[in-house]
Amino acid sequence: MQQGGFTTRPEIRGTFGAAASTHWLASQTAMGVLERGGNAFDAVVAGGFVLQVVEPHLNGPGGEVPILLHEASDDRCRVLCGQGPAPAAATIQRLCDFGLDQMPGTGLLPACVPGSFGAWLTLLRDYGTWPLADVLAPALDYAARGYPLQPQIVNAMQAVAELFERHWPSSAAIYPTRTFPQAGDLFTNPELAATWRRLLDVAEAANGSREVKIEAAMAAWYEGFVAEAIDRFYRSAELLDCTGQVHPGLLTGSDLAGWRPAYEDPLTFDYHGLTVAKCGPWSQGPLLLQTLALLEGIDLADLADPRSLHSVIEALKLAFADREAWYGDPDHVDVPLAGLLDRGYAAERRALIGETASMDFCPGSPGGRTPKLPRYRIAEPGNASIATLLGVGEPTTRADGVRRGDTCHIDVVDRWGNMVAATPSGGWFQSSPVVPGLGFSLTVRGQMFWLEEGLAASLAPKKRPRTTLTPSMALRDGKPYLAWGTPGGDQQDQWSLLLLLRHLHQGLNLQEAIDAPAFHVEHQPSSFWPREARPGVVVLEGRWPEATVAELRRLGHQVEVGGPWSEGRLSACSQTVQGNVRTFRAAANPRGMQGYAVGR
Repeated sequence: MQQGGFTTRPEIRGTFGAAASTHWLASQTAMGVLERGGNAFDAVVAGGFVLQVVEPHLNGPGGEVPILLHEASDDRCRVLCGQGPAPAAATIQRLCDFGLDQMPGTGLLPACVPGSFGAWLTLLRDYGTWPLADVLAPALDYAARGYPLQPQIVNAMQAVAELFERHWPSSAAIYPTRTFPQAGDLFTNPELAATWRRLLDVAEAANGSREVKIEAAMAAWYEGFVAEAIDRFYRSAELLDCTGQVHPGLLTGSDLAGWRPAYEDPLTFDYHGLTVAKCGPWSQGPLLLQTLALLEGIDLADLADPRSLHSVIEALKLAFADREAWYGDPDHVDVPLAGLLDRGYAAERRALIGETASMDFCPGSPGGRTPKLPRYRIAEPGNASIATLLGVGEPTTRADGVRRGDTCHIDVVDRWGNMVAATPSGGWFQSSPVVPGLGFSLTVRGQMFWLEEGLAASLAPKKRPRTTLTPSMALRDGKPYLAWGTPGGDQQDQWSLLLLLRHLHQGLNLQEAIDAPAFHVEHQPSSFWPREARPGVVVLEGRWPEATVAELRRLGHQVEVGGPWSEGRLSACSQTVQGNVRTFRAAANPRGMQGYAVGR
């Protein structure tokens, strides 16, 4: 069946549960947990740990993860923040003393407190039912006995081999630098497996309940042998990073000991019968909500129509301008969220959407406040950004050695109606040296801070970087209906927006909405080093009609056309209830040939 220039496909369906993620082993692991009596929270944690092993170029144990969850009996949506903060020693002056005007994108300096392990264990402790040993078993087995390599991992190994061999010896001890495996070969990480076994030994030695054992493992991570190994390495090492200079680290064991994941209320916006929930302004989550507010009242029944597409593009530009001016860690800066999500404010901003493409970057003034933008770089004309060159983010390491991390995503819904969406990332092996004795790298999320005073996302001690990670959840009549998300840095909420709009306005099922031709804008400064913007640039998949491309160009957009399946790696799960029958649906991205959805 054809619709809008692409072949429509059915979703995966089931009445037992469903899982979808960016890797087939994670989805299969999650479904296996559901089939053996675990709930969605047990399943997503098990799948999340598997992602750390099988996609080490996209995430790792030393990364971070924001989580949106809805527990069936609780009747409320919650955010679990697994985004760790900057070290206590991380000040703008300290970075300027190194002669830097930007935080590096690789190496030791941009490390933040690794939040992923703590967030997964907190979720398991508070909402799961399985012991830690059972949940961690699949990932530990893949680390010890091997998993099949994707081509992108091999590409990343090859691109950073010289760096590892000459400058990052702890990484060279894990990843090959001369003779490389082939795609499909089994690859092991025995050092990581040993770390996890030691954590399980600590947990099992703790006398008490399942929860007590999980707490013991968390303490070993943030205050015990894991924190001690990180502290030794980051206090002693000075290593090359993407600036071409050697720099030390700032992270210490005290930074880890002083942090734990925390629950928050989500931000929400009601749109066409759904309540859309997102993480707070320490993420870019409000961007999707602001864009929905801007698009209210605009006819979006046919997103193949260039005029509708133009409206979405211009709305995204306006929302991105507010992101740069206003979003930051609300524990450190006053973010005017009520004003940003106010429908009256959105109406004022909507009036700025003109008949042709705007080249301006215009943040608003919620509540009459004066916005302040960072001093960012404009890419040279004709030079594609890293994001464009990498398409959907694969491979995450270019052949010329420029390294850019990417992300994973996983959604799970179970027979009881529990639902969870999580976007783990960070700890990319190609961007951060392996911590000796632990077998994994740490997050470089600190590159998203600005080294200017007075900005919402300025660097400050113990402050969370404004991450790009942004899972999504939608409620219908207060009940969890849809969980979805994607890797892709600044593109995440752009692609997530397209899925929702096509599902609601065009009536596409989840798989059809994922498969439909996508796009992204690069008008805004990138969240990743070297923080460049490309005013007016819109990157379209090659499957868009030529007439659409031509009309957008006539309207003034700087259109670039990528490959036919080059935009996004969305996955999604949904549930509907009719009488006593609960039906689950799941869908995953065909782009990259690694996303996977499963339902029973």
